[in-house]
Amino acid sequence: MVIGVMTAHLSLQGIASLKGKRSIVKSLIGRLKSRFNISIAEVDHQDSKSSAVIGVAVVSNDSRFIDQQFDAIIGFMRNDGRFYLGQVERETFS
Repeated sequence: MVIGVMTAHLSLQGIASLKGKRSIVKSLIGRLKSRFNISIAEVDHQDSKSSAVIGVAVVSNDSRFIDQQFDAIIGFMRNDGRFYLGQVERETFS
């Protein structure tokens, strides 16, 4: 069993309220969860209007599959356009 863990820092500019931020983050989490069949949650900066940290976990029997999933997830987030994707940290455990 191989487990992949990734955190992604999001920068949201021009958001006037936590409600607006949560709308974007909830939408992103739902879209990623349904498209990639992953475990995902907002894990930090919940009370900040301008930033969020998303945590993602993938379980597989192949580390190459996890790397491909993470690459696809990062590409999907970069193409979203509602936020800037900042620092991304990835780890794989065997």
